Amino acid sequence: MPRSPRLLPALALVLAPLAPRAPVAAQTPADTGATRTLAIRAARLVDPRSGTVVANPVVVIQGERIVAVGPGLAVPRGAELINLGSATLLPGLIDCHTHVTSQPGDYMESLFRRSPIDVAITAHLYARRTLEAGFTTIRDLGAAEFIDVALRNAINRGDIPGPRMQVATLTVGATGGHGDIVGFSPYIKFGGFSGIADGPDEIRKLIRFEVKNGADVIKLLASAGVLSEEESVGAPQFSQEEMNAVVQEAAMWGKKVAAHAHGTEAIKRAVRAGVASIEHGSILDDEAIQLMKQHGTYLVADIYNDDYILAEYARLGYPQKIIEKEKLIGRTQRESFRKAVRAGVKIAFGTDAAVYPHGWNARQFAKMVEWGLTPMQAIQAATVNAADLLGWSDRVGAVAPGLYADMIAVQGDPLRDITELERVRWVMKGGTVYRDELRRSAAAPAR
Repeated sequence: MPRSPRLLPALALVLAPLAPRAPVAAQTPADTGATRTLAIRAARLVDPRSGTVVANPVVVIQGERIVAVGPGLAVPRGAELINLGSATLLPGLIDCHTHVTSQPGDYMESLFRRSPIDVAITAHLYARRTLEAGFTTIRDLGAAEFIDVALRNAINRGDIPGPRMQVATLTVGATGGHGDIVGFSPYIKFGGFSGIADGPDEIRKLIRFEVKNGADVIKLLASAGVLSEEESVGAPQFSQEEMNAVVQEAAMWGKKVAAHAHGTEAIKRAVRAGVASIEHGSILDDEAIQLMKQHGTYLVADIYNDDYILAEYARLGYPQKIIEKEKLIGRTQRESFRKAVRAGVKIAFGTDAAVYPHGWNARQFAKMVEWGLTPMQAIQAATVNAADLLGWSDRVGAVAPGLYADMIAVQGDPLRDITELERVRWVMKGGTVYRDELRRSAAAPAR
């Protein structure tokens, strides 16, 4: 689950292109530089910091930031009121493992008939779908040709709508490993920037190249994977010395490391090296779990993907070897997730979106609850925990004064039915509304 191999340069099949739409509300009055004041009212607010629900909340916003939150607060004079009626308000959701520049498509066509230019042209569609699904922040863990950097920058400039992004640019992989082209003639070559590095010196140079060109986080391919044609599904692909070099070099530049790791030994090496998170974490034993607890390492496990891969990837022409790998690892990954939850390993929400269509990210919540989390814990994984992993707790992950006004609303109660998060009806990012489908919503000046 990228599991994604090499191929995110090319996975781009456009599913029903969406025409860009203007935000529902402008951030500031059009004819002045004044900061606009908003007040949001709803029936309840899920507060992941305290693990409680606030009845009849009012959230006061100035510009992009929240300035006050509380039950039954008075709406400031002259503020614009958005009344969400009986809806439940939550912080904007955070997905710590996406590949938002591409989507699953025909295997051979994606590899040989589409270029990074195709990927770049369609990336904004997937960013928009992710935002409208309620994910106002994402960590994007691997893209070709620095497309993710360009996408992040365009969103930050306000050129296009999309979530806040931390990007990893090229994944750091070993020759013949999960990030390399495996299973084809040695005479087939792909042009473009390479994320392949062997030995500490090459690794350090690659990380410096990535940071120079805009990487916010470093993605280490510590083990073999599923959606690639090397023989193993989880064997280590870097030595302990090499993994140590990844983390040390990244730290020197102020960057965290996320480690793709399915197999037990690769997980242990990555944790010992000091990575911030283990992505996938499919085969955990007791020692690996204890190491993660000792080091405070987050587990970011994409436990919905198995359903989609087994249902769709044969139809998309993926080699049978890949399908068999998924059959081998999918159930084991979910059982490892349950063991980690029971042991108290820190959990952050991450889907590997691009393995399945963007905008479906919230389908993972139900799997996380099925395999051991309470609904509140699942929400915390996608809010306060995820913000902590990103190092952005002072910006996102809660509805609290000083943070960005990133919020979503659903009609029902997600603590009773976690699948409500699959039906987000209202999305605000930075004080701007990007989705508004609540029939009882109303915007009117406060009296």
